[in-house]
Amino acid sequence: MAVISRVSLVVMAIVVVLATVANAQLAPAPAPTSDGTSVDQGIAYVLMFVALALTYLIHPLDASAAYRLL
Repeated sequence: MAVISRVSLVVMAIVVVLATVANAQLAPAPAPTSDGTSVDQGIAYVLMFVALALTYLIHPLDASAAYRLL
């Protein structure tokens, strides 16, 4: 009986120490470097650039088809 209580005491002490270490904050969290607005703006710029490139790639095909009919 004494061995079981000593083992349980050691296990409880380890759990208490690990719980204390897990909840301890050693340093404050760093401030966010991006608030998400710049990411959204970057995605918008990429999508606009892709749309512009596709417009210039598709436009000559569309224009040349019209000139063949004349």
